[in-house]
Amino acid sequence: MTSRNEHDDAAQPAQTAEAVALLEDVRSALAEVSLPLALPGADQARREAAGAASQLEDYILPRYRSLDAPLLAVVGGSTGAGKSTLVNALVGHPVTRAGAIRPTTRQPILLHNPAEAAWFEGQRVLPGLSRIRGALTGQAAAGQAPERPGTAPSSSLVLLADPAVPAGIALLDAPDVDSIADENRRLAGQLLAAADLWVFVTTANRYADAVPWKLLLDAAGRDIMVAVVLDRVPPGAEAEVSGDLRALLDKEGLGAAQLFIIPETTLDAKGMLPAAAVRPLATWLQDLAADAAGRSDVARRTLNGAVRALAGKVSAIALAAAEQRRAAGSLESDAVSVYRDAAERIMDATRDGALLRGEVLARWQDFVGTGEFFRALEQNVGRFRDRLGAFFRGEPPPAVRVEAAIETGLQAVILDEAATAAEETDQRWRSDPAGRQLLGTDDLSGTAPGFADRAAAEIRAWQEALMELIRTEGQGKRTQARWLSFGINGLGAALMIVVFSMTAGLTGLEVGVAGGTAVVGQRLLEAVFGEDAVRRMAEKAREDLALRCRRLLDEEQQKFLDRLPDSVEGTEAVLTAQSSALVRLAGSA
Repeated sequence: MTSRNEHDDAAQPAQTAEAVALLEDVRSALAEVSLPLALPGADQARREAAGAASQLEDYILPRYRSLDAPLLAVVGGSTGAGKSTLVNALVGHPVTRAGAIRPTTRQPILLHNPAEAAWFEGQRVLPGLSRIRGALTGQAAAGQAPERPGTAPSSSLVLLADPAVPAGIALLDAPDVDSIADENRRLAGQLLAAADLWVFVTTANRYADAVPWKLLLDAAGRDIMVAVVLDRVPPGAEAEVSGDLRALLDKEGLGAAQLFIIPETTLDAKGMLPAAAVRPLATWLQDLAADAAGRSDVARRTLNGAVRALAGKVSAIALAAAEQRRAAGSLESDAVSVYRDAAERIMDATRDGALLRGEVLARWQDFVGTGEFFRALEQNVGRFRDRLGAFFRGEPPPAVRVEAAIETGLQAVILDEAATAAEETDQRWRSDPAGRQLLGTDDLSGTAPGFADRAAAEIRAWQEALMELIRTEGQGKRTQARWLSFGINGLGAALMIVVFSMTAGLTGLEVGVAGGTAVVGQRLLEAVFGEDAVRRMAEKAREDLALRCRRLLDEEQQKFLDRLPDSVEGTEAVLTAQSSALVRLAGSA
């Protein structure tokens, strides 16, 4: 019979593979996070996303893939706290340099047992840092730290194999967490995030500083094992200082942290601490390295804590993405509503007879005349069809002038409303930090170049479509002779006048304005096509005009909408689901 433990052992590789697949998906999702809008908290969320992706790459994924790898203990702390001196004391000879020039630790050094070089020489952990192989020479025996190879940049990791480092654990001397160099501070944070455990060094004078505690609280949130080294404690102050520090640790959820006291001590001629000063810490590290089960527990505890913390970060980033989506949606809604209102105002101007004044009215009156033509329309139109036909056929230029006047008047209305919409949208966006960022120094408060020409072309296209509508309506009917006799341009001009005297198409054709001029066009069209056909043609022509105006303004509003980022709704949903999956992963381990 197969035991339960054997079943568990068989299931472990599959579970690990599933965990790695999830974590790789999270890394890919984080890489796609941009959060481009200038919203409160967006900068922090972007930093969180970058930091989470970096920790996945540097620690979480490597540790999941190699659960049996040696523990990485990162020695970190404030400037001048004695980190390098402590590392030298732990291995019993100088391997790192400490000096008066700040920052003192300019480049991280990773000390490992020679038998475990393969774990660190590749890109398993901290893959973004190049490797430089150091070597212990006679300098170490003479009491000097070995020279570091060349002047390597801080983006590299110096590897030193030292038999004094117990197998099962490696020590990494990190840059100062409060370094005056931005790059060093960033690197220190990256290295601490890649640690299985922290050896955090502070001093009796600086243990309450804000920067170290910010990092220690992060450790508490990750449930990482922490050993705090209180250095340079004055004689007689051990109990008071250590008691105060222990109370602070308990208060902040770090009561389980190991606390080691190093009294204020004079260094020897080689710059070394007495071995007795660091013996309790060295013994603790050696015991941990020798305990395979204990090392495994530390690695899993830190790994699970890192995954839980990652779940919280991913959830927060998803919320930030949701805020981005809502903000972008609000800006888009502003632009769309403003331009939609502008399109409605254009159609209102064509509906209330406003366009039947001024030049349009004058050209229409030139076309139809004011004397005999009106008297003819008061009688049976059929009796005077021939006379009317001759009248229209003899005056094509006035009909064309009516079309031109309509084009000019309608274009002026469209240009005015488009400019008003652009100005209002620009003002709305600039009143919002996100919109202001998207617009930058560009001025979008007027119409786009070439808009006037596009509007004129669209109006002419509408007029041509209207003429085609008249031709289509008259095809194959007895009315064909009538509309041919009256002339296509004359009927087209009449239909345009009728369109501009409609009241929203709700009650059919109404009596026009400007001295009854619309009535002339209506009577003429009804004589040719019939009342129902005229109403139908006018409504269709009006719908076509509305569609063309909306299309023109939609194209205009696009100059704003093109500034908006791509939708983040998909990213938001993916990150939310992944956060829940990470919580389950941390809870199942």
